[in-house]
Amino acid sequence: MAEPKKLHIAMFPWLAFGHIIPFFELGKLIARKGHRISFISTPRNIERLPKIPPHLTPLITLVKLPLPRVKNLPENAEATMDIPHHIIPYLKIAHDGLQEPLSHFLENSLPDWIIHDFAPYWLPPIATKLRISMAFFSIFNASSLSFFVPTKLSITEVQEPRSEPEHFIVPPKWVPFPSKIAFRLFEAKKLFDYYDENASGVSDMFRLMTVMSGTQAFTIKTCMEAEGEWVKLLGELHNMPVIPVGLLPPSAQERVENEDSTWDTIVEWLNKQEKESVVYIALGSEIQPSQEDFTELALGLEQSGLSFFWALRKRSVAGDSVELPEGFEERTKDRGIVWTGWAPQLKILAHESVGGFLTHCGWSSVTEAFQFGRALVMLPFLGDQGLIARFLEEKQTGIEVPRNEQDGSFTRDSVAETLRLVVKDEKGKIYRDKAKEMTNIFGNRDIQYRCIDKFVEFLEHRSNVSIGN
Repeated sequence: MAEPKKLHIAMFPWLAFGHIIPFFELGKLIARKGHRISFISTPRNIERLPKIPPHLTPLITLVKLPLPRVKNLPENAEATMDIPHHIIPYLKIAHDGLQEPLSHFLENSLPDWIIHDFAPYWLPPIATKLRISMAFFSIFNASSLSFFVPTKLSITEVQEPRSEPEHFIVPPKWVPFPSKIAFRLFEAKKLFDYYDENASGVSDMFRLMTVMSGTQAFTIKTCMEAEGEWVKLLGELHNMPVIPVGLLPPSAQERVENEDSTWDTIVEWLNKQEKESVVYIALGSEIQPSQEDFTELALGLEQSGLSFFWALRKRSVAGDSVELPEGFEERTKDRGIVWTGWAPQLKILAHESVGGFLTHCGWSSVTEAFQFGRALVMLPFLGDQGLIARFLEEKQTGIEVPRNEQDGSFTRDSVAETLRLVVKDEKGKIYRDKAKEMTNIFGNRDIQYRCIDKFVEFLEHRSNVSIGN
């Protein structure tokens, strides 16, 4: 049989590093199969990417599209991590301003596929006109996506809309198997932000539904071994192929500037701690807890009596600063570190002294933790993080910090108790054992490569099929 032709694939992630990095990992894995990648983002975001491995540099072109200036968007703000949460709609306006330069790029380069995110709702007519196939890549997992409106059922949904927060605190009617995955009331109240039109002129849900209706394939950052029944359900709900691309664990060989000296300092401290005694705390680059939540978290950590490494990367965003309780670092200096610089999360999670991970439940952080079998103390804040926490509680790989159902508040006592349960207490051994079992899936590179092989075969096979056939 003739060798499939080598493809040219454009990749266009949303302007958030929680999206950009998984897209970049996927691009590198496709390039390993000999296909050409054009990775498209803004100049500052491209400059912040990890270095491309030398053997892939001939196959990956980094395409810089300058971000239009927009009122209310600070200069040099090109990703969500650069701005407070309430400014993100203005970043979406700027992102929509990339429509024309992206059209020019696609017209001049005519890739076989464009792998896109949820945001460019204006992309389908451009791709159709240029006969470029579209694949939507979701960085969200299958169980979370199944919770939202399926395109196949959208007419039914309009007739029976979920119009009250209470409608979101139970599993959707279209989930055909037992599951307790649903939002808490305080999370459901915030959900309507995604359904309501924002300053960009459209809602996030409109963006998602519009790109979904124009795409030829649905690819997702998961694998059948992790959530097979949800992947199958998702395909039925959207009436299109859903192709898991694996869990995309970041490449361990990637290095950043000054990493060696940073790691030397961190590992020296970790080496002095007892095996599986340290709780690692990291809430990602996007989470902005209130001062009250931040204080309760810190005092709960102190009250737990556990050793800890807190990766507290200070955001350089006006209005985002929160302060540690007075005297906290002094009182805990014998058993904990508050690290305000860049921290090599994978290396820390891999260290044998780490016994648990207090996380916001971003799917990428979860997949990193399970590579090394780390049990989770879960403190979700945004978007689908609560759904991921429920999904993982069903698997008994961790437990959520209890919160007030109405307002989402939590106490230092609940933080301390949950930390001790997951990391130390005999009663919490089930969580530690189940998390260790997850390494068989999340740490399995063979599963990852099989997923990529299947996805690339799909792209190769479908690239010769005309749009609309």
